[in-house]
Amino acid sequence: MEKTSGSTVPRRQLGRHLRELRGRARLSVKAAAEALEWSEAKMWRIETGQTSLRSHDAELMCRIYGASEEMTDALMGLAKETKARGWWHAYGDVIPQGFDIYMSLEEVASNLAWYEGELVPGVLQTEDYARNVIRVFSPDEDPEEVERRVQLRIARQALLTRRMARPEFRMVVGEAALRRPVGGHGVMAAQLAHIIGAAELPNVMIRVMPLTAPLHLGAMSGPFVILRFPLTGTGADTEPPIVYVDGYTGCLYLDKPKEVEAFDNAFGSLWEQSLDERASVRLMTEMAGEHEHAH
Repeated sequence: MEKTSGSTVPRRQLGRHLRELRGRARLSVKAAAEALEWSEAKMWRIETGQTSLRSHDAELMCRIYGASEEMTDALMGLAKETKARGWWHAYGDVIPQGFDIYMSLEEVASNLAWYEGELVPGVLQTEDYARNVIRVFSPDEDPEEVERRVQLRIARQALLTRRMARPEFRMVVGEAALRRPVGGHGVMAAQLAHIIGAAELPNVMIRVMPLTAPLHLGAMSGPFVILRFPLTGTGADTEPPIVYVDGYTGCLYLDKPKEVEAFDNAFGSLWEQSLDERASVRLMTEMAGEHEHAH
């Protein structure tokens, strides 16, 4: 029997992508199993992320499904990670850099709890703000690549207003992130106006952690996002929740129940210690005026 130790994140991601590829190829589970000379039970375990997969088998499935060379390389790299005990996705990993696992998780999440102490959350950034952030963290990046990354970040914001299955966002943002003149005071005035506009959406709740707040758990946790996914008809999770921790040299995905519980508790504490939504909007409006005046 295949091993199922380690993080479930790469297995679930691999299964989802293979299921989508099979669907595009218009193959039933039975037809695909016959072509691969596998049992339908094995197909089900793979597509539901219940088992690891060899990269050779991922390549075979991609070939039968007519996947592109780029997708095949990405899924072969992801298959190698299904056997890992702990799962990191970082630059230079076996998974191609352009194959963004977090974005595919974000796309299907139904609820996101987000903490950022030093930066505006990516899904709320304006083009000018995002451009300046990317230039600081990737100073040698080609200008065309910078613009591609900016537009990719902006495209993610469709999640906030899409018509179907619009996710709920709860965000705690540090006051320091909103006072820091990233790109200059003019850029920050526009950035704060953008956040205030987002806060008016019915599915978006934004709170500011004031500088006057006592020492809080965010000082130790750093930035993180807790992603939860749609429920089944019986009220059960379609997928277990995942915590995404963005680091300087790589990104960590956590899915063990105790890990998720720890971050749930941390976010609950941060939510309670921050200003409520109305007070947060008032503070952001004041800060926007200060940036505008300084500009």
